[in-house]
Amino acid sequence: MVGFVRTAIVVICVASSVLAQSDDTNPNNCPYACQISERYTEGCGWLNWSRCSKYRMKTSICYKPCATTATPPTTTSECTEYPCLMFHDNFDTLDFKVWEHELTAGGGGNWEFQFYTNNRTNSYVRDGVLYIKPTLTADQFGEAFLTSGKLELWGGGPHDTCTGNAFYGCERTGSNANIINPIQSARLRSSRGLNFKYGKVEISAQLPMGDWLWPAIWMLPTYTECGRWPASGEIDIMESRGNRHYYDANGRSVGVDAYGSTLHFGPDYFNNGWSRAHQSWVKETGTYGDEFHTYGVEWDEDAITFSFDGRQTLRVTPGETGFWGFGEFNKTGYENPWKDAPKIAPFDKEFYIILNVAVGGFNYFDDSYNNTAYPKPWTDATASQFWAAKDQWYPTWNPDVRGGEDAALKIDSVKVWKLK
Repeated sequence: MVGFVRTAIVVICVASSVLAQSDDTNPNNCPYACQISERYTEGCGWLNWSRCSKYRMKTSICYKPCATTATPPTTTSECTEYPCLMFHDNFDTLDFKVWEHELTAGGGGNWEFQFYTNNRTNSYVRDGVLYIKPTLTADQFGEAFLTSGKLELWGGGPHDTCTGNAFYGCERTGSNANIINPIQSARLRSSRGLNFKYGKVEISAQLPMGDWLWPAIWMLPTYTECGRWPASGEIDIMESRGNRHYYDANGRSVGVDAYGSTLHFGPDYFNNGWSRAHQSWVKETGTYGDEFHTYGVEWDEDAITFSFDGRQTLRVTPGETGFWGFGEFNKTGYENPWKDAPKIAPFDKEFYIILNVAVGGFNYFDDSYNNTAYPKPWTDATASQFWAAKDQWYPTWNPDVRGGEDAALKIDSVKVWKLK
């Protein structure tokens, strides 16, 4: 470790078999192990998070002990009868052989305001549920870190390495004009242990509630065999927004009582046929954050069909001309990247599942939309404007209620079937 630690206070407590009560050593009602540390650092570096900066750091990290008797996900490679349940994860434990944490601050091409981490504050399992919970970067590293610290996600091991350097995703230095991503969150992908072509996916989830949260359950191709996004395809099973009172220009809700399913495909970023393969729904009563629902997709050589609680919601059938004709890309002047491929191409390859909660950025929170409680507090993708309005949006996450888990995407199970 490089640098000089001026003050260090560390308290470690281990909970008993019952839920630990809130006290000086366990302020977060953490049912497992709890570590609290407060440090002042000055100089060049503290655990690679800051170089030549001075800031105050306070962390409270709760994590489940490594020893466990929980049942790991079930994976079946050979099926004799169909439909065949080839994968089932009920999240008795978080299986790192299946789920890889992405480590990046790149913002998914949307300059989102979170960076993705691998820690048990932002992703953890409890009572058979996976929680993906966004938190404030300043809560861990101090607010001064946003404008004067240095975020480094390069890592030092095969499973602790930055997964996306695009858009300055592996290293950022804070300034008043360009602050370090003010939110920490998690994005898990099954590419480490679950890749499949065709089948049926059902994911039981309860969506997060809180302004500017962007939960997603989606799929990407294991290999970009047809070219860069979106030429190799993307399957969005569920996307939503956490705002409770959020409406489009026509007065239709686009908040947590609404969600959408989409296919992305096309020869390049500017020629994406998503609008021809998209549908959204508004819940008649309540929100999708009130309870668990099952979000699904089924796809084969002929069509891709989305479902909600077992009911079909959208069916996309490209026809004999495939997705090239379905998207009317013959007008673009591009060469068809899927020629001589099956009509379902680019969705004729292996895909993997992604679970994440993003925050803000541009594209998904349109300037024409109306957040009735207060206006959208940023333009373009200006994180400093978003952070300056923290007193408006952060209370909507209910950080002091239920451990802040109202803002978490909760996953009860992931199931994948082979259909033939």
